[in-house]
Amino acid sequence: MKPTSSSSSTFCRRFERREFLHTVAGGFPALALTALLGKDGFFGQAHGATGAGAVNPLAPRSPMGPAKAKNVIFLFMYGGPSHIDTFDYKPSMYGMDGKTIQVKTFGRGGKRNEGRIVEPKWKFKQYGQCGKYVSDLFPHVGGCVDDIAFLHSMTADSPIHGSALLMMNCGSVISGKPSLGSWVNYGLGSVNENLPGYVVMLDQSGGPISGAKNWTSGFMPASYQGTVFRSQGDPILNLKNVKGMGLEEQRLLIDSLNHLNQGHLDARIDNTNLAARISSYELAYKMQTTAPEAIDLDSEDEETKKLYGIDSPQTQDFGRKCLLARRLVERGVRFIQIYSGGAHNDDNWDAHGDLEKNHNLHAGQTDKPIAGLIKDLKRRGMLDDTLIVWGGEFGRQPTAEYAEGTGRDHNSYGFTMWMAGGGVKGGVSVGQTDELGAAAVEDRFHVKHLHATVLTLLGLDPNTLSFFHGGLDERLVGIQEVEPIRQIIS
Repeated sequence: MKPTSSSSSTFCRRFERREFLHTVAGGFPALALTALLGKDGFFGQAHGATGAGAVNPLAPRSPMGPAKAKNVIFLFMYGGPSHIDTFDYKPSMYGMDGKTIQVKTFGRGGKRNEGRIVEPKWKFKQYGQCGKYVSDLFPHVGGCVDDIAFLHSMTADSPIHGSALLMMNCGSVISGKPSLGSWVNYGLGSVNENLPGYVVMLDQSGGPISGAKNWTSGFMPASYQGTVFRSQGDPILNLKNVKGMGLEEQRLLIDSLNHLNQGHLDARIDNTNLAARISSYELAYKMQTTAPEAIDLDSEDEETKKLYGIDSPQTQDFGRKCLLARRLVERGVRFIQIYSGGAHNDDNWDAHGDLEKNHNLHAGQTDKPIAGLIKDLKRRGMLDDTLIVWGGEFGRQPTAEYAEGTGRDHNSYGFTMWMAGGGVKGGVSVGQTDELGAAAVEDRFHVKHLHATVLTLLGLDPNTLSFFHGGLDERLVGIQEVEPIRQIIS
């Protein structure tokens, strides 16, 4: 924090006064507590010591409670897929196409009280023993519905992409908060010392709006932030040694650099950026041999590649990412996020104009790879402790945005997400939107409930997992207690 002339803002030009009092007042009891917990107590590790003898901030830690999942794969459909054209079946809308009705909506075009109905553009049919209705956009995922729990009454705070993305990823529309993956890394650490604990894979057309803010560690140490991986070529750019430098020379260089940096760090208080940089050099050295092996899909048999759709130009890119996610989970990476949809409207699920062209494209690219991921994890016995999350930052409205065309505006009043594996009940649907899919009307769930559910399934208490920052015990779900969605927890 930059010092100011006001004595009320900082103390000794280093701490906020409230944080100083909190630290000093808690110091003496903490001595006794440290003796009881031992040097490797949960909170001591999670906050990440720095300086000589520092604890590895990503060292594996035990869950706070019973854990049903060990890893998370978040399939992020950037742009906002239309729930009423995918998984939220609205039979009464067929035959209403073009009718102007009274319905309250709020999206990019502002608040409106009426609109022109765009009926669902795809047919639905029942799948699985549960008889779940799924549209023709997702026939492969339809075959997996008995392993999926659908959440049809999700709500968010914003119908605008930037803030809605931050809400879904970081629990707040305000930037600077740690992302969900960072909270998971902070609470559980990583069981692999040679790969990042949190990996992000972007769409081939680019990343989402606001970029790295969506996988930031916020006010936590930088070691908890997401690392962007590529599914082809070098997994991380600039990871290779310069020409002519061997691993032994690289090791000597890093050891020397770490020695100098550690001396610089010891003279400073809680410089998490420097501490993270020291650990990043070490991790980068280890990844030089580990990361290329992790993304080597040539070692997979042809049947597995076909299962993910890698044999088809349409599904190859997303299929490679899903298969890579499975390989990273096998190697202990804790949290993986895969984006479908890039920076521009034509490249993501943001269907303001031609709904059919847009959703045919993106569902066609992702349907088979997602089903392949579920099936592959299941046959390997990995689905039981790998949690899959699917969804975007919001849904779409039942009415057209423009006077002509089939495009739908943003809808944060009610939309669908789903989860599979990792302690989730399969073949269930929870919550409901109204007959047009305009708003959630039964068992309304907020994004915070989704986050609470993910943390709970990982054995982390969403209401006690906290990080002390700026004089406050910050939590992903905020200051009020938030219950997980227990209807879907097995």
